[in-house]
Amino acid sequence: MKNLIDVHTHTVLSSHAYSTILENIKIAKEKELKYYGVSDHAPAITGGQNILAIGNLKIIPKYIEGIRVLRGVELNIIDINGNHDVPLKYFEHLDYAIASFHIPVIKNISLKDVTNAYLNLCDNKDVTILGHIDDERYKCDYEKVIKKCLETETLIEINDSSLRPTASRVNGENNIKEILGIAKNYQLPIIINSDAHICFDVGRIEEAMVIINSVEYPMDLIVNFNEKLIEKYFT
Repeated sequence: MKNLIDVHTHTVLSSHAYSTILENIKIAKEKELKYYGVSDHAPAITGGQNILAIGNLKIIPKYIEGIRVLRGVELNIIDINGNHDVPLKYFEHLDYAIASFHIPVIKNISLKDVTNAYLNLCDNKDVTILGHIDDERYKCDYEKVIKKCLETETLIEINDSSLRPTASRVNGENNIKEILGIAKNYQLPIIINSDAHICFDVGRIEEAMVIINSVEYPMDLIVNFNEKLIEKYFT
């Protein structure tokens, strides 16, 4: 099946990324994606984009090179209650938001507190996706979170970069297998993202697909291959 979408990508607005939005879109077009989402880091992380840049995403055209461009942000979870670092008014012109834990922002929190943060984020209508929940440093009660995601129609991300040799996250492969096993039982829609920090990785999902196929996750529950789900969550 053909991958249609990648919504976890970064540009030079995230200071540790290396490509422009046009360079990312060029690769997205080469890989025949129909939807491309830009989701640079919000300000709380070192090197995150300026808050004004988030407000100015409205100037980005909805179509570039024939690709539907979705305007998003990767929020930083800043406390155990699931609060994040972007004020409400900035969501007016966004198509989606990913909420993620990052070590430079918050660390050394318990499984109970991580779980609580994710559960509260699911109740936040501005949050579309829980990002890279596979990191052992932010282990949560996967079953509780997945049940809540099903209830609130929040997507869980399978992050391809967590499975690469260069990954900084911990125990990604085993945790992704656990997540998929539980999510499959609940028939939860999921999305696979590249988490590209350079244009060449846009649309990259190969490592994730190895595990997806090994657990026989239903393809009709994967947003990347289901345009009806894309329309539901992003348009």
